[in-house]
Amino acid sequence: MAEPRALSAVPELADPSLVLLTVEEAARRLRIGRTTCFKLVLAGEIESVTVGRLRRVPAEALPAYVTQLRRRPAVAA
Repeated sequence: MAEPRALSAVPELADPSLVLLTVEEAARRLRIGRTTCFKLVLAGEIESVTVGRLRRVPAEALPAYVTQLRRRPAVAA
């Protein structure tokens, strides 16, 4: 059986010095799907910036998004 990858084996998870993340890297940090993350970025729920033709997510936008989620009222199922 294969051992799970350590966080240090995934550079963008292990390197807190990264200032801008790709949408894919942001999705991995949030443990959500790439498509879901793109939808959240395009909807403006997760802050992003453009650098030339590239879309990047500021690393500090992820804790801000999680804080925003925690402040939303719970929806009854």
